[in-house]
Amino acid sequence: MRFLLGVLLVVLFSSLSYGQFLDLNRYDENSLSNPYGAGSPYRQDGLMNPYSRYGSPYSDYSWTNPYATSPPRIYTRSGRYLGELSSNPYASDSTSNPYGRYGSPFSTDSINNPYGYGSPYSTQRLYVRPRRY
Repeated sequence: MRFLLGVLLVVLFSSLSYGQFLDLNRYDENSLSNPYGAGSPYRQDGLMNPYSRYGSPYSDYSWTNPYATSPPRIYTRSGRYLGELSSNPYASDSTSNPYGRYGSPFSTDSINNPYGYGSPYSTQRLYVRPRRY
């Protein structure tokens, strides 16, 4: 559970263009964990901005709305789909669903798997891509 929370915190610091990625590099302006770059809570389209379309708990495009129908998606550099960045624990493609393919800590396609895409030692960049309205 703590690992999932850590991954979600990394994900929160996001800008929403295809060039933004999930990793722990706080110095890269495109990294989701950089609070002064892509992860700024003041970015107009940032996931950390509670007033933006992608960070508001009331938006259909936000990862924080558990009832959102179009949350951002996660992809690898090669284009492999790794689920929806969503706080909905019941959606089948949600990274918050502990029993689903993309949220289970035992699935090879999950960012919550500490031995796969969720490893802090992984060099694989994961991209967050919003759904456009």
